[in-house]
Amino acid sequence: MKYTQLGRTGLKVSRLVLGTMNFGPQTDEPTSHGILDAAIDAGLNFVDTANVYGWGENKGRTEAIIGTWFAQGGGRRDKTVLATKVYGNMAAEGDPWPNHDKLSALNIRRAVDASLKRLQTDYIDVYQFHHVDRRTPFEEIWQAVDVLIQQGKILYAGSSNFPGYKIAQANETAARRGSLGLVSEQCLYNLAERRAEMEVIPAAREYGLGVVPWSPLHGGLLGGVIKKETEGGRRASGRSADALANSTVRGQVQAYEDLLEKHGLEPGETALAWLLTRPGVTGPIVGPRTSEQLDSALRALELELSEEVLTALDEIFPGPGPAPEAFAW
Repeated sequence: MKYTQLGRTGLKVSRLVLGTMNFGPQTDEPTSHGILDAAIDAGLNFVDTANVYGWGENKGRTEAIIGTWFAQGGGRRDKTVLATKVYGNMAAEGDPWPNHDKLSALNIRRAVDASLKRLQTDYIDVYQFHHVDRRTPFEEIWQAVDVLIQQGKILYAGSSNFPGYKIAQANETAARRGSLGLVSEQCLYNLAERRAEMEVIPAAREYGLGVVPWSPLHGGLLGGVIKKETEGGRRASGRSADALANSTVRGQVQAYEDLLEKHGLEPGETALAWLLTRPGVTGPIVGPRTSEQLDSALRALELELSEEVLTALDEIFPGPGPAPEAFAW
């Protein structure tokens, strides 16, 4: 397993992050535990979740599945760098009570205690703000986070889905307070969606944040979806189907699959391997529903893409160009 440091922290984390969004809604508890065990056995130590995962009436279910896995012992918690998130409304469906979501000091306090209980642990390594809260000032957020750090309930804070200017705002506010600030940013980033290169990733690198891309296959679009269709397999659905309805996007995906077939490469593994070549990226989040999908993701760590392939990928899915040079007249 390949490891790196998470931004400017001393945490050493695997270059793949195990996402757990499917645990509960699509993957039952025994299978989820099996995937977690297989990940740890392979050396993958960075596990990401969120308090709202499980969704609907089952919000919190994913954290609870991880908690029962930790409870089995065997050093599972000690081997894991655990990240979870706060922001989503955890009140019962239709419950009108306020202060059950976003990033007020009150909700942060309530949410971390509830997550710790579900996770059956006494601390969270990286506590992440799932979205920007436009109504709560960063001074209040950092005050709450500093208390949690002093109490030993969390070690670091990270962000998710933050624009570049909010990363700067958050860390400048933290610096004025003498706090460490954000240490990581989870953002949508993959071959087909490279807008993060415009400001999010430059801001993250400037402030020493590790970048943890989510949706590395862009909802399955980069996982060989056209080939699966033509071979009579599962047809694209949801966002992938909507995207393929656009002739330009379909042409890009077809060119992508043709290129990889020419070089004997698997689409999903290539999309992950490409992210691992990108400056500032700590490791992409993979969300396997089965052990076989985890095995495929792990193979990406050993895949070295040639300059020829990397150049061709840039031609098929051109990024915005380097910041700020590419935005000058």
